[in-house]
Amino acid sequence: MPDGLPESGATAPLVDQFGRQVTYLRLSVTDRCDLRCTYCMAERMQFLPKPELLTIEELDQVAAAFIRRGVQKIRITGGEPLVRRGMDELIKRLGGYLGQGLEELTLTTNGTLLELFADLLAENGVKRINVSLDSLDPAGFEAITRRGKLDKVLAGIDAALDAGLKIKINTVAMKHDNLSEIPAMVEWAHGKGMDLTLIEVMPLGDTGEDRVDQYIPLPMVRDQLSERWTLEDLPATDRNAGPSRYVRVAETGGKLGFITPLTNNFCAGCNRVRVTCTGRIYMCLGQDDHIDLRAALRESDAPDAALNACLDRALFKKPERHEFSIKTRGEAPALPRHMSVTGG
Repeated sequence: MPDGLPESGATAPLVDQFGRQVTYLRLSVTDRCDLRCTYCMAERMQFLPKPELLTIEELDQVAAAFIRRGVQKIRITGGEPLVRRGMDELIKRLGGYLGQGLEELTLTTNGTLLELFADLLAENGVKRINVSLDSLDPAGFEAITRRGKLDKVLAGIDAALDAGLKIKINTVAMKHDNLSEIPAMVEWAHGKGMDLTLIEVMPLGDTGEDRVDQYIPLPMVRDQLSERWTLEDLPATDRNAGPSRYVRVAETGGKLGFITPLTNNFCAGCNRVRVTCTGRIYMCLGQDDHIDLRAALRESDAPDAALNACLDRALFKKPERHEFSIKTRGEAPALPRHMSVTGG
């Protein structure tokens, strides 16, 4: 674990040309995953050669550079981050920055390995995590994930709760696969003291499935839920500049979020960027423009200065909004890269 942030030159905040300050980094550590969810990746994925991935030391160096430039929150993502070799070391390294500019360290996981990591996460300052879960039916879960076992995920969730972690469940709403389950999932999550956020299918990468067959607009889902429950809108301050619009379900007392990249653009308050496991910084999930941080780390005689120059260029190029759409059956994805490559 580092004793503190290493000394380096630039400390100016990361502010884009629209006046938005980036304070949130989503840092992918691998493109690999032990599941093959139908909306996320193809069943027979070709993963990146391991030498192309940033090392644990390089991931630490990138994180430190962002923290010096004002990033207060880091979310570790993948693929499935907990399959990455050396994750225990990275968690310890990044946890060492808490209280030194970094205010929150968290991660998003599919939960299959969470039982093994829950205590380590809690011991290194992680307070809350997101768990991706799209069905509570064992057969439905296995069909969506193409291979997963629900009991492993549920055991991981229980272990994380026992370790004192706060959990938010992320559920991708799909027209034919889990729409009828959503009320039961909300009741289950709220019954265990967990929030739940619904997410629209995003047109990223060829998964072997037609997004038109999967996609359902979340305003329609909300209308259906409103017939069952009283949904009380929560103020914008409750979402911390994130994409989710929250309501409180009066009957359960829990929070329910809606992330709507297709039906309701949420870019005006964007405070985040994504760095892939290969060191590409994507200024927007919905666009393909990127800058290579790995080259700055590996090819420059002054990597810290080169890294800071890349961050300045990236913020200047951060677009105002994304361009997602799902309109026509058989339409190619908006972007060829898979979500697992970009980082969730």
